[in-house]
Amino acid sequence: MTLNNFTFVFLMHNQQFLIRDANVSDVSTIMELIRLKAEFDGCLDFVEATPKKLKDTLFCENPLAFVLLAEIDKNPIGFATYHQIYSTFLAQPGIWLDDLYIKAEYRNRGVGEALIKRLCQIADKKGGRRIDWTVATHNAPAIQFYEKMGAQIIQRVRLCRLDREAIARRVYV
Repeated sequence: MTLNNFTFVFLMHNQQFLIRDANVSDVSTIMELIRLKAEFDGCLDFVEATPKKLKDTLFCENPLAFVLLAEIDKNPIGFATYHQIYSTFLAQPGIWLDDLYIKAEYRNRGVGEALIKRLCQIADKKGGRRIDWTVATHNAPAIQFYEKMGAQIIQRVRLCRLDREAIARRVYV
């Protein structure tokens, strides 16, 4: 998924904010936002990302994921990370939204909606038929926000994960 750098300007409570594609000079900002999101989610101890890992995986010849930054006056207020997926049922691409985080003082001001709108534009441009993500079952404000955006909260599926140790056990069996 190759993307062009675009900056989108939105008006929020009489203050402009930008949604833009991150670049390699934003690595420290991305790290800060990852830590804030992990703290919000209660899993700060699970963060293994480093600036070098981010540079090597996000800003390389074939990026594994992409980052949208939300800013006011060049100050980061939130981000979304995403990558391309493929649906065999649809035989079409889509987007997996990995992280969406807005700093607490900027929530309920249209920033999350602007990030979702930008993801929808990216999906549409790439012929994507859907955007998928997970939400914590206890995060009622996020669930309400996503439903307001038109998302269907699918109860009949569960997230499955093989972690590093499980993968290693399967590889060498």
